[in-house]
Amino acid sequence: MSFQIALSGLAAAQKDLDVTANNIANVNTTGFKESRAEFADVYATSIFASGRTKVGDGASTSIVAQQFSQGSLQFTNNSLDLAITGEGFFTTTPDRFSQDMTYTRSGAFKLNKDNFIVDNKGNFLQGFAVDPVTGENQSVSLSTTQPIAIPTSAGAPRATNNVFLSMNLDSRVVAPSAAVPFSPTDRATYNNSTSVNVYDSLGEPHTVTTYFRKLDTTPPANSEWETFVVWGDRTATPPAAGSYFQGSNIEFDSNGNFVPTVPTPTITLPLAELNEPANGYLSNGAQFLTDVVVNFRDASGVKMPTQYAATFDVTNLSQDGSTVGNLTGVDIDSFGRVLASYSNGDSAYLAQVAMVRFANVQGLKQVGNTSWKQSITSGEPIAGQANTGTFGAVNSSALEQSNVNLTTELVDLISAQRNFQANSRALEVNSTLQQTVLQIR
Repeated sequence: MSFQIALSGLAAAQKDLDVTANNIANVNTTGFKESRAEFADVYATSIFASGRTKVGDGASTSIVAQQFSQGSLQFTNNSLDLAITGEGFFTTTPDRFSQDMTYTRSGAFKLNKDNFIVDNKGNFLQGFAVDPVTGENQSVSLSTTQPIAIPTSAGAPRATNNVFLSMNLDSRVVAPSAAVPFSPTDRATYNNSTSVNVYDSLGEPHTVTTYFRKLDTTPPANSEWETFVVWGDRTATPPAAGSYFQGSNIEFDSNGNFVPTVPTPTITLPLAELNEPANGYLSNGAQFLTDVVVNFRDASGVKMPTQYAATFDVTNLSQDGSTVGNLTGVDIDSFGRVLASYSNGDSAYLAQVAMVRFANVQGLKQVGNTSWKQSITSGEPIAGQANTGTFGAVNSSALEQSNVNLTTELVDLISAQRNFQANSRALEVNSTLQQTVLQIR
């Protein structure tokens, strides 16, 4: 019996050595979670045996339990490197349409040849669908997740419909002579100008320049300014019909505030005139679907023109068209929302990284590549949004390092070695005793 007890002790010590060696081997493995061998004594007896004299039957390995404590973060220069601080796992699948999900804390992701985010084994990172403008997720059900793709372009161009312009016009400037008509080639016929690019249906930019000409009004009447727009390089055309577009006058009171009028002052570039080939505004086969309107306000209607005793200053200048844009950057916030930025100034939320947690993480089944699958003892996966509730936050440009403490493991290695030696000595003594008995005559 003592021989078997010593053998069980040897097996337990060997298991402890194996677990410690595996921890040490993975000290630099991203997302690795250390394990701990837990042992129990073996005790067997019958109902007729005396428990007072029973010694026991040795030791056995009860479980190799993984320790899911937080690993330290290593910061990188790759925005697709992700780390979780807190509870939760990333979800991956072996192919785009699979529902065979594995869960990992290793966030060393990259793009594959089809621009999908994958891990180093080619498994696809799963995410929730979101509103491209607000980033609000549409569902947090694990069955609705899909692989996250990063498109390299911003899609089809958008023709400009509106230009939004607000500015301060200097009240101190002298009005040009009313006897001389406005001409974009004659600086003496206007006071200020500013330009912006607008886009046609093919995404080609065209420069439109807005001119401001102060009228010679006598106080206490409101100050008035004439407005004009010149399309592209049309300044060589004499000031006649078609060389510029004239808009509504804009008025300011004695405090320099914009005076609203009906209709609101704008400059309209008519659709029919822009699309007419004979006018030469478009020469690439493109067209506009609506009039292009220059609005003297910002897009929200909050910032309006002013006339203060200060230099000419453009406070807002934007337009709602765009050309085709190339991908310039990808950012992922603490909620796991993936935001793509493009060279045409557009940005769009693409997805939200799916987070999953389990009631019993130690019940997860290891499948290698620092990944796990659910099991009966782990419970069902619970999906949710990062950085909310009990889910941890996502850290972009960071990796979670192994949670192995090398110093502790080396001490455990020495302890396991001595346990192994002690049980080996018990075997040796037992063998010596048996040999002595066999030699009795």
